[in-house]
Amino acid sequence: MNTLIQPGDNPDITAERKKGTFDVRKMAAFIYGGTENLQRRKEILDFVESREEFRDPIPPEFLTREDRVSNNARKAVAMTDLAEAIDGSDFFGEGIYYQNLIMGRDLHGMSLHYAMFFPTIQNQSDDEQLDEWLPLVVSRAIIGTYAQTELGHGTNLQKLETTATYDAATKEFVLNSPKITAAKWWPGGLGKTASHAIVMAQLYTQGKCHGPHPFFVQLRDLNTHMPMKGVRLGDIGPKLGINGSDNGFLLFDQYRIPRKNMFMRFSKVLEDGTYVAPKHSKLGFGAMVFVRSIMIKDQSMQLAAAATIAVRYSSVRRQGEPVPGKGEVQILDYQTQQYRLMPQVARAYAFMFAAYQTRDLYLKLTENLSTGNTELLPEIHIISSGLKSLVSWETAQGIEQCRLGCGGHGYSHASGLPEIYAYAVGGCTYEGENLVMLLQVARALVKVAEAVKQGNAKLAALTEYLGRRGNVKSSFSNINNAVPRELIHDFEHVAREQLFKAYHQLKKHQQSMSAEDAWNRCSVELAKASRLHVKLYLMKVFFQKIEEISDSTLSEPLNQLAQLYALDLISAAGHEFLRNGFYTDVQLDAVRDGIYVLLEKLRPNALALVDSFDLSDRELHSVLGRRDGHVYENMIKWAQQSQLNQQEVLPTFEKYFKPMMLNARAHI
Repeated sequence: MNTLIQPGDNPDITAERKKGTFDVRKMAAFIYGGTENLQRRKEILDFVESREEFRDPIPPEFLTREDRVSNNARKAVAMTDLAEAIDGSDFFGEGIYYQNLIMGRDLHGMSLHYAMFFPTIQNQSDDEQLDEWLPLVVSRAIIGTYAQTELGHGTNLQKLETTATYDAATKEFVLNSPKITAAKWWPGGLGKTASHAIVMAQLYTQGKCHGPHPFFVQLRDLNTHMPMKGVRLGDIGPKLGINGSDNGFLLFDQYRIPRKNMFMRFSKVLEDGTYVAPKHSKLGFGAMVFVRSIMIKDQSMQLAAAATIAVRYSSVRRQGEPVPGKGEVQILDYQTQQYRLMPQVARAYAFMFAAYQTRDLYLKLTENLSTGNTELLPEIHIISSGLKSLVSWETAQGIEQCRLGCGGHGYSHASGLPEIYAYAVGGCTYEGENLVMLLQVARALVKVAEAVKQGNAKLAALTEYLGRRGNVKSSFSNINNAVPRELIHDFEHVAREQLFKAYHQLKKHQQSMSAEDAWNRCSVELAKASRLHVKLYLMKVFFQKIEEISDSTLSEPLNQLAQLYALDLISAAGHEFLRNGFYTDVQLDAVRDGIYVLLEKLRPNALALVDSFDLSDRELHSVLGRRDGHVYENMIKWAQQSQLNQQEVLPTFEKYFKPMMLNARAHI
């Protein structure tokens, strides 16, 4: 049953929807955690679409950058004015959804106010600071951003160059950018919007550096919005995407702030300059995990959108006539198209389920931290770092595959795919460069491997497989006989072998060179170990999620999709599975054959699976991915909105081309 079927739709897309074997609304309810959440999505969508304030004058892709920034600012104020329409405490669910419906695949000057500024104040302020700052933030009396990344340093926070030196005589911190590479660079809203920022700076007191700490800093006058004396800032210019946001730069010249403007929930500087260290060095990581859980959810939704567009378009696009005289066929009927698109659908589901799992882990972590329990922190930091890296990378690659699957039309902004890609691919580098994140995961895994080798490992749930001995050879024969436990077991073996292979290489190199050089020499293999560890986690979460379903009409296609995801992972790591004879060539061939079998089984449900993402035409913002399938007539309508089509003859004709043509004709 597919409730998206409506009279007047493209007949191909209607026929495709009728092939589905399950109730799309039930699947959507499962994805979003129940019918109540699904109903809330509809209510929020109806509200947004009913408000004139949220309508764009023309499609945003036709706006100049200045007009786009202005239009986004207008919508951002209206969006927050009307925020009572959503549950403000559910930023992960309703908050992100509400903002995405209004802003599309763009940000605005207040994006980091809610995504970073607000949660950092909640999590790192002491009670006095919270009483002073939180009302200003909630009421929007000030607008904040989060200034951490610098021109010279991004992921390597320990080497940030902005300094905050405590002056005990005046009870102030002096912020300074000692050289140009210390300039803060990239924070959203910093360029022209924010009045305040949370600034990460090297804390100096009593002649000693205590590393990066966060400070609450006013940047602009609250009446004139002019920069404060000693503050220099501005917009960094156009980017690959997200150009409705004024990402900015920031430099300080001996700029003074009160002592109390250092965040003091976990660490403190007393009036005399005495530094009080936090009880646990990683307590501030809670906000980072929160941001990463949001990132994983957002990335999964971008891949879901791209897959929806590509599958819908492939349902109505006819190309090629395999049997002469029988007419052209839907491109979704080609195995090559299924092979390109269906793994992206599987990834979108896997990433979405992992995002909800990470959110739940974050909530549990927050509860534990409130009582001083930091037990979960290392484990959650590791998996959130790994997921951030893997999900953003595979999302970007998946979106590109979806764009290619739409042929030439995928290159047009009418498809929505270029903007989806430009929006999502930034996730590979912001909030931590991906390879650096993988190597952070690797450092933690190496510690686990060391403990296992020494026989004193206390393994967490996410790493307990590293302490088990697996079979020397896999028993996998074909997909018809495989069960999830067998696929997971095989992947555990390969992930474990890769980690210990990298571990032994590291130990060997450490005997003849420095620890740093040895680490660098092994970094590619260590990153591979991290990827396999995270992929294993994603596979496990996917299969575990299916166990929650009692309706076989849902569990059957989802299990097929999870099997496709698992076999695709195994196929991509074929070399590792063949190592030491764990898999034979015959078994690896069976994996690939299994992928083709699953593509055939999933073919009737291809459209139903993406329709279950419950993405409206407003969210997709794509002519190719329209619900009704009426692509071609709407491509013409979309193109007619181009600024170039607002006049029949452009000034370029009279100014450049006409003289050239007249001159040429005169000499013929």
